[in-house]
Order: sequence, then C-alpha cells, then structure tokens
Amino acid sequence: MSKYKAFEVREEIEKKFVGAIVEKSALELAEGSVSIEVHYSSVNYKDALSASGSKAVTREYPHVPGIDAAGKVLASTDSNFAVGDEVVVTGYDLGMNTAGGFGQQVTVPGGWVTKLPVGLSLRDSMVLGTAGLTAGLCVNKLLLNNITPEAGKVLVTGATGGVGIIACALLVKLGFEVVASTGKLAETAKLMALGVSEVISREAFSEENPRPMLKESYAAAVDVAGGTTLVNVIKSLSYGGSVAACGLVDSPALSATVFPFILRGVNLLGIDSVELPLAQKQQVWNLFANEWALTDIDSLAETIALAELPAVLAKVLAGGAVGRYVLDLRA
Repeated sequence: MSKYKAFEVREEIEKKFVGAIVEKSALELAEGSVSIEVHYSSVNYKDALSASGSKAVTREYPHVPGIDAAGKVLASTDSNFAVGDEVVVTGYDLGMNTAGGFGQQVTVPGGWVTKLPVGLSLRDSMVLGTAGLTAGLCVNKLLLNNITPEAGKVLVTGATGGVGIIACALLVKLGFEVVASTGKLAETAKLMALGVSEVISREAFSEENPRPMLKESYAAAVDVAGGTTLVNVIKSLSYGGSVAACGLVDSPALSATVFPFILRGVNLLGIDSVELPLAQKQQVWNLFANEWALTDIDSLAETIALAELPAVLAKVLAGGAVGRYVLDLRA
C-alpha cells in the first residue's frame, strides 16, 4: 500500500486547526519497525484534543491523530511479526507525535505492537481500544488487591464514557454489584441494560465536602474524574477498600486528608495504559479474548467512517459522547 487515505489535521491559520481526508505516501520501514494496514481505530478524548490543536498532546502539525489502531501487518523488520499477522497498537506515542490510527496505514516500532489474541476480532479490539485496556487494568488491579464480589458494591464514575462503560460491563460480567455515576442521567436505561444495579448523578461526588470521611458505601471504585470527585470517592470507601484512578476529567489536583488511608486502610491505585510494558498490555488483551469476553460488546460502540470523523471528534471534545466510536478504515 504505497498510497493510503488519512484524516490529517493542519494549522490553517494561527491557532485554527482544520482536519481533512488526504492521500499520503507510505513511510520507509526502519530497522525493528512494523508497517500495519489499519482496519479499525477508535475515537478517544485525547484524539479530540489532538485534532483541536492541543499542543499538550501533539507538538507539531500537520498530524494524523488516533491513539488506537488494529489491522494486519504489511511489512516488518521485527522478527516477532510476519506479514498478515493481526495486531493491535495502543498508547506509547501513537497518534500523539507519531502518525496514528486515523490513517489506513501506520508504521511503528515493533515494541509498540501486540498480537491480536485468538477469540478477539480486530473490530472488537477497537470497541475496547485504549479505553477498554484502561478499564481492564483498573479491574485487574482491584482484583489483585483482593476486591471480590462478596466485598460489596463497586462504584464507577464517568460511567457513560469509554472507560466507564466498559468497566461497568466487565465488573457486571465478573459478578460485582455496580453503581454507575454519570452526568448523563438520560442514559440510565443504557447503563441498566448492562446490568448495573443503580445509576446516580455525578453531583453526588463533585461537590466539596469538608468532612474528612463519609459513610462507608463502596468496597471499591473505578474513577476517571480525579479532583473533588476522587477525594469524595476515597472518603466513601469501606475499610480496606480500593479505588483505581485513571483520569482527570474533573481535575488533576487532589485536596485530601490522610484519614481514610490511616483509619480505614484504603488504597489509591494508579493506572497507566500508555507507557505500560507490552507484556502487561498483552495479558489484558488475552483476558478480554477469554474469561473477560464481553457477550454484548457491539452494544457499547457505534461504527463510523472517515467522513463522519470530524463531527464525532467535536462531539467527544464537547463531552457529548456516550460509549465508544469505532472508526472503520477499510473503505
């Protein structure tokens, strides 16, 4: 594939960024690299930031965003991969300062690439994408910290977002009683259909509370918000409870006391899905292909074409998205 289509963002005039579908030429394959024909990508908030010109995500333009990619190997100078292998790439620098999954071809270091496990399709891997990988890492870390369904309710904040909705689905599959917190109560029926036991407004946690600890309500939590929300979640954990923190949509700052940690022995577990060692990413993909396989995974995502991408990116940037968007690049 010497020529391929991509959604490229350019700075048209100073601080005005515009995306368009363009034709690009394939890169030369450096030693230890893999060239991939991208069949599917997914749309994430970080992609929307990159497409809007956020220099915190992407330093130089023109640029092809897309922090996720799934497809087949076209060529490889890495002995771990052969032509035709089905593979997934998430995280590292993909779609940030390296051309990403919003193009029909990507060329990346072999150390960024994981083989698609048997039992997981290319499309389903992008229904999951970075969001699903992050959700899986959160749940796995809770399990490793002895959180069991018998321990009590698990709270998921940002439950209609990409990470949140997959975390809800996975926790329900594993037998947990899940409470979903969201700012989109109009989506309550969608969340209840996943099997969550209760849907509550995010306002229950987004307001500052001067009390150092609150009622012990949850055995564990998955939090995408950070800030005041995370502080209130920590205060609401039962003795020995844990929260897996993976986001900052509320705020990156924490204003908390040590009381929940030293009086209730709670745990704040940090989650990184970007620079995570490849072997740990592969482990989570393998789980999703086997014992974590989500039976109704199609209900979590809407499939879009390249032409629909600008409108979806704007929706994601404005906070209006629900669930996941899978970008089909095969046309």
